[in-house]
Formats: sequence, C-alpha cells, structure tokens
Amino acid sequence: MHPTFQATIKTQPILQFNNHKLTGLLLGLVMGAASLCAPMVNAAPIYKVIDEKTGHVTFTDRPQNYEQEAGKQISQTDVISNANINSSSNNAPAATPTTSSAAVTTQLAANASTKAPVNYQLTMTEPNEERAYRRPAQSIEVNLQLKPALQGGDRVVIYLDGDEVAQGLSASIATVDIMPGAHNIQAIVKDDAGRTLAQAEQTVYVIQNTQTLQNNKKIAQQLLAYERLPWHQKVLLRLRQKENNQQNIQNSQPVTNDAFAKKVGR
Repeated sequence: MHPTFQATIKTQPILQFNNHKLTGLLLGLVMGAASLCAPMVNAAPIYKVIDEKTGHVTFTDRPQNYEQEAGKQISQTDVISNANINSSSNNAPAATPTTSSAAVTTQLAANASTKAPVNYQLTMTEPNEERAYRRPAQSIEVNLQLKPALQGGDRVVIYLDGDEVAQGLSASIATVDIMPGAHNIQAIVKDDAGRTLAQAEQTVYVIQNTQTLQNNKKIAQQLLAYERLPWHQKVLLRLRQKENNQQNIQNSQPVTNDAFAKKVGR
C-alpha cells in the first residue's frame, strides 16, 4: 500500500473524534446561554395580609402561614418581578434596573408601618374640675370623650399619679388605698409604637371621712372594753341590753283607741 494512503486511513478516526468533541462543546455553550436567557417564570407571587383588628399590613410569599389565623385578609398583589420584565415585548425600550420583589415587599411594609398619626380630640368629662372625694366611701369616676373613634392599633390609657389603672374611656378608682391629699388623673391616647397622640388631665383631692373614722374608733374601744369584762358581768350586760331592746320596741308601737280606753278605765 502507498505510504501516503496509509497515513490518511490512520488519521481519519482522529479527525472524526475531534469533530464530535467540538460539536458537543458548542451544543453545551448554546444550551448554557439559553438557560441564562430563560425568564424566571416560576417566581413565587407576593401576597398582602391585613389584620382586620389593627389594620396592620404584612407582605409575604407564604400565605399558608396566615391561613389558620382568624381575622386575616389575604390577597395576591401585583408586585413587578423579573418574570414580568423578561416577558415584555422586544420592541420596548431598554428597561432600567429594578429592585427585587423582596426589596419591594420591605418598602411597602415600611410605608404601612409609618402611617400618619390621627389628630384626636380627648376631653375628660368627669371629673371636669378639681374635686374632693371622701375616703373610703367614695370612688373616683373617670369618663372621657374622644373624637374621632380609635383607629386600629391606637389605645387610651388612664393613669393615677403616673401609674396605669385602666384602659378605655371610663374607669372607677377606689379611694380605700389612696392616701389623703392631691392626686393627678391623666388620660393619654397612644399608637402601637407608644407615641402620645392626645392627652387630658385633672387634679383631684382625697380626704379622710372624719365622722366615719371617729365612729369606727368608738366601736373598737367599746368592743375592747367588753372583752376585758369578767364572764358574769358580760351576762348581766347582755340581759340589760335585751331588756332595753324590748322596752324600745314597746315604746315604738303606736297607741290605739282600745289601748287608750283601757288605760282610762283603770
């Protein structure tokens, strides 16, 4: 066989192998480029969750975490994602860089939490002036008026000398444990962040009921003296008290005509 023809036969399989290898390499590059250009069609949608009580808004891509909670309104939002951008027509102008869905969610949640405060008008209708209360017989009744009505997350707190005693538009504060003197009643409207939106206050005075105190002291002294008596004197004292009670009952009965005639006949 001719040496040149023999060399051609030996090199042909090598060229075929190289062609297959080159073809596979090119196919891999094309598929890789196609995967990079593929749109993100599987991006999870964003859901808006509203608390019906407080009005607080939360954005999430896992609505199943809130489906079991009562008082939650869940709805899907139209937040722009990469899939929307990639699926736009080829004739559209070059898109400017956009933030990710996570960044949009964070921004929307921040805007919802920084809502404008409500301009409340709070009035204390009771007590509406400086007033004195007798301890311990009287209680301090507190009544408030608020316009407009409380919004979600806001609350009214009532304080006595800086200590919280109640929440709401009314309260009854017992004076039995309050020392005599001047005291401050304050009502404050606060938002969910603890900021003061409106307030009203009044000074009241607590005085000791002197007559009641003296009566209680007198009764205590009489009981102490009775306990110190010997047993026979206690018995005589009880009999005497019983006779006095019977005499008082007889004297309190009205005198009838028959009873008056019997006395005259005698």
